[in-house]
Amino acid sequence: MPDHKNMQPVRQITVDSDSAQRRLDNFLLSQLKGLPRPRVYRMIRSGEVRVNKRRAKPGYRLVPGDVVRVPPIALFDKGSRARPRPADSRWITERVIYDDDDLLVLDKPAGLAVHGGSGISFGAIELLRAAMPHSSCLELAHRLDRDTSGCLLVAKRRSSLRKLHQMFREGEVGKTYIALLAGHWNGGPRTVDSPLYTEHRKGGERHVRVDKDGKSAMTRIEPQVRFDQATLVNAQLLTGRTHQIRVHTESIGHPVLGDRRYGSEDYSLEKKLGLERLFLHATVLKFQSPSREMEITVESPLEDELQAALARLEGEKEKSAKQNP
Repeated sequence: MPDHKNMQPVRQITVDSDSAQRRLDNFLLSQLKGLPRPRVYRMIRSGEVRVNKRRAKPGYRLVPGDVVRVPPIALFDKGSRARPRPADSRWITERVIYDDDDLLVLDKPAGLAVHGGSGISFGAIELLRAAMPHSSCLELAHRLDRDTSGCLLVAKRRSSLRKLHQMFREGEVGKTYIALLAGHWNGGPRTVDSPLYTEHRKGGERHVRVDKDGKSAMTRIEPQVRFDQATLVNAQLLTGRTHQIRVHTESIGHPVLGDRRYGSEDYSLEKKLGLERLFLHATVLKFQSPSREMEITVESPLEDELQAALARLEGEKEKSAKQNP
């Protein structure tokens, strides 16, 4: 028997212009965060969900003014993920580095997933929703690896999300990363053009490799500072594939330092530098505003741990120069 004290009441949601043309199933999934997808489809098929007091199919495209009946559901339906408490989530708003009516940019810390799933109760987007309960729409416009820090773009309107997704698909969003690669880089800038194939291993873990049967992927890598054992680079994503920078740099013999999945099994340099995380940081996002005639550029500085690792390398470089004038 359901616990009626732990039930959400029936809701009648009037569709606005931001939600127009969305499929009914996707609209419900966005309204019922954490509810398993099969449960949502059962609600639609059984007629618990109604559109304008009539049954509707999952693929029905909503129009402005439609009234969607959302039935009462258990707030913590079996299978749903835990929800962060607002009091425990407010810290995330201190990491918002750009905010307007259309979107915000979060300076995501390393170690925080962008969303819950695969054994993770919640991520950055769930924390933002808990900390900003009056925002009717907060949706990820793109992804960052859990171990990557830096600029994460979040839409605040459904119409903005559609435009941002289109810009990402068409390569109209400039994405620049800072990475510290293993080894001394010879030569100048290089574009790695190698297709990437994603395989799903036991437990849902994703692993990516260069493979001719994979999806096209291009990364522009420009060396910035060369050290004896490492090279600081800027990496620009010309496509957006899972683990793209990490796999491309490893494929040319310069894995990202601190990469426990694709890097070397020898972590002696990381230990020497006191580096306990992946040295990959999304430093700049550059894109056109979804609703205004203006270009937006957002920059995130390197986190302290990464700055400290570079300072140690600089110190070693200066020491070597004095010993070998």
